[in-house]
Amino acid sequence: MTETMPYGSWRSPITSDLIVAEAIGLAKVLVDGGDIYWIESRPGEGGRSVLVRRLADGGLADVTPAPFNVRTRVHEYGGGAACLSHGSVYFANFADQRLYVQALGGAPAALTPDDKAPSGGARWRYADGVVDDCRDRWIGVREEHGGDGVVNTLVAIDLAAPGPGRILAQGRDFYSSPRLSPDRTRLAFLCWNHPNMPWVGTELWQVDIASDGALADPVLIAGGKAESIFQPEYSPDGTLHFVSDRGGWWNLYRCGEAGSAHALCPRAAEFGQAQWNFGQSTYGFLGAGEIACAYREAGRARLARLDLASGILTPLDLPYSEFGSVQAQSGQILCIAGSPLDPPAIIRIDPAAGTCEILRQSVAGAADSGLRRYFSTPRHLAVATGDGETAYANYYPPRNPDFAAPDGERPPMMVKCHGGPTASASSTLSLGIQYWTSRGIAVLDVDYRGSTGYGREFRDRLKESWGVVDVEDCIAAARHAVAAGLADAERIVISGGSAGGYTVLATLAGGNCFKGGASYYGVSDVAALARDTHKFESRYLDWLIGPYPEQAELYRERSPLTHADGIDCPVIFFQGADDRVVPPNQTEMMVDALRRRHIPVGYLLFDGEQHGFRRAENVKRALDAELYFYAALVFRTRLGF
Repeated sequence: MTETMPYGSWRSPITSDLIVAEAIGLAKVLVDGGDIYWIESRPGEGGRSVLVRRLADGGLADVTPAPFNVRTRVHEYGGGAACLSHGSVYFANFADQRLYVQALGGAPAALTPDDKAPSGGARWRYADGVVDDCRDRWIGVREEHGGDGVVNTLVAIDLAAPGPGRILAQGRDFYSSPRLSPDRTRLAFLCWNHPNMPWVGTELWQVDIASDGALADPVLIAGGKAESIFQPEYSPDGTLHFVSDRGGWWNLYRCGEAGSAHALCPRAAEFGQAQWNFGQSTYGFLGAGEIACAYREAGRARLARLDLASGILTPLDLPYSEFGSVQAQSGQILCIAGSPLDPPAIIRIDPAAGTCEILRQSVAGAADSGLRRYFSTPRHLAVATGDGETAYANYYPPRNPDFAAPDGERPPMMVKCHGGPTASASSTLSLGIQYWTSRGIAVLDVDYRGSTGYGREFRDRLKESWGVVDVEDCIAAARHAVAAGLADAERIVISGGSAGGYTVLATLAGGNCFKGGASYYGVSDVAALARDTHKFESRYLDWLIGPYPEQAELYRERSPLTHADGIDCPVIFFQGADDRVVPPNQTEMMVDALRRRHIPVGYLLFDGEQHGFRRAENVKRALDAELYFYAALVFRTRLGF
């Protein structure tokens, strides 16, 4: 029987305990011959990342023994922490950042020294490796933290004589994606320099491998200051392929003679992603003449087969709306996929037979029909901005089959700001979103101008406009929802993490559209961030705002801390004590400024957490604290249980 209760007070089975008990993170599908592996992040084990192997009988086995943690801190965001070759695993361990090798069934053995940086911590960090089995060496990215700052290079580590690595390529600020040709005679890789980020401008180089293992005869294949290259990959016949946005969209290209490149399937769709992490993959070769690829078009993602001879793209009929970590193995497709009703899962697809098998779900109980009844599915909205352009958002209405709201009541609403800010909202099932909607609180997940998935022109709207267009679009999206009768204008809050936390604070400081907010490790002083952040993003603000210190006054104007006296509503802050991307002082300056004005403030500082929370107890505490904060000070509802 349905009970009538106000929005925001509904009882829900989707609790924080359920979320942290059921959920694991899934990242990076790996194949080694006929074997399948992936990396799991486990909140219940303190956020430890473990390499898992799929057994022939369908069972699963942990490869990584405790306390090893498969995670690298290169660029701080990591990714590409493991690779495989002939049954051996090569991985970076989080605690000491050393590179290890582990034969199947054996114990990990260190390949790199345990040197310390002058400022403390590991001197060497490693990521994005491949194994050059012809020369018995690991090739990948090394990040050195020494007396001269942070230096990134491509290195080779001799597996028979381990050490910090022999430098193969240097002189650029960043390197990624080293890929060996099938015959091991050539190496392709990406590099870029400050102030570019990899989604702004990268270069793709191809080099020959000399008899002594050094790199020779470098050739610039594609890229530059205004072209973003993503995922170079060799086909089985040795032809170099890559993704480029030279035509305004991240499309697939094949390298031809004399450095020429041929677009395989030109269309207004994104076959690439913003390279925040190493090891991202949106396509793989089903054979020399066919690619399995994921792409986003008109706000929706698809997985398809691309015939290289004809250029015909054939989408697969699948119940999923998001795809990542695409790999091909023996004519089958492996990837991470999700949908509004399905959490991320490792799936295996046989395109010839038309079958799809789930190998591992990130939320084991999500398939339970009793729980699925509570899931809210999103509506993709196009939102008119103040200057006649368009932003986008996913609107999740309240849903709980056990409750109905009183006639005429409109729901409270949370507006979510994704991080990056060069990232995007996801339509994959998130129990974190369902936690709110099942309690009668609508969620509006905004893709403001500057988000990925809508082409280069849309992505570039954020150039020199961070803190302006993202703020305008969050406000426009909230007002759009109110005008459509989807939310109560007096009970709207805004929440975001990292760059999204900055947008939260900038929005709250600039107007009265929102009645409360939550900042997860958000930026409050952009000038302080420019002076005190990690190398990867240390010049990102040049693109987002302008060069510093030349435009110091603009930085002061764009900083929420400067306008803290404009915030007149309750705000709660969450911060990792060990965050190097957005250090704790960013949060604490804003907390102090609001407390001096007696604005209701909450502040939770979590020891042992970096940029993003991984430990179960902290994820639970943050989620419940945000709900109770709003219930008491904004929604003014009595919570159910």
